[in-house]
Amino acid sequence: EYPRDCRREIRINMQSLVIALALAPAAAYVAPVAPKATTKLAESKADLMALQESLPGPPGYWDPLDLAGSTILAQYGVDTVEANIGWFRHAEIKHGRVAMAGFVGYCLHANGIQFPIHIPGDYSTKSPAELWDQVPESGKWQIILFVGFLEFFSESGANGAHYTKGGKPGAFPSFNAPAGGDQYKIPHPVPLDLWDPVGFTKNSSPEKLERGRLIEINNGRLAMLGLFSLISEATVPGSVPALKDIIPPYDGNVMIPFSGDFSIFS
Repeated sequence: EYPRDCRREIRINMQSLVIALALAPAAAYVAPVAPKATTKLAESKADLMALQESLPGPPGYWDPLDLAGSTILAQYGVDTVEANIGWFRHAEIKHGRVAMAGFVGYCLHANGIQFPIHIPGDYSTKSPAELWDQVPESGKWQIILFVGFLEFFSESGANGAHYTKGGKPGAFPSFNAPAGGDQYKIPHPVPLDLWDPVGFTKNSSPEKLERGRLIEINNGRLAMLGLFSLISEATVPGSVPALKDIIPPYDGNVMIPFSGDFSIFS
């Protein structure tokens, strides 16, 4: 077991990381600095390497499987190197955003902080991993169907050019003014868009927006590592030594979301 001073320092470091991720969008509003590379459309492998080298910190450009130079997704219609890069770039940005929200949410619930409005249920556990198990089955379906709708809408053409065909990786279409045209507008009034619902970036310069996108990439990568370190320690106690005795253990299966409700194999 770690000494008390060591555990205190670890908790302080975790709190600092939570604050940094929670304030990630604000980092985009730092005085614009001309980026060394841009998140241009229809990127080539050379563009991707330049983009990575423009980001601060390790590890630099690292692609041991040469996915950026392949057409591994050709069987799904993504049949050029540029299209593959667009697909992987979009996937990374999207997963990074989910991980940022997940990491902050994990830390908030672990400290007993809950939103006043949530799906009805008994959420007495302090373990974020067990929290999902306590969500009623109907509540789980609501969450999954809502996320499924967002995925369907983003792939429907509402964003204009697809990210594998010259569109911007990571962009999510507006509900009220989709770039793909009015035929994609949501028929029911939607007061806020998913991206920037209150218009913080509406008057931002292209340079400031570009800097924000570069910052988002690094924050998303950090959050993916951070979230899985929390899940790993909860599932396999001791697997992340720095989190030992901080993260409560979880004996469920995080990869089977409905394990407590039903199984298609039984």
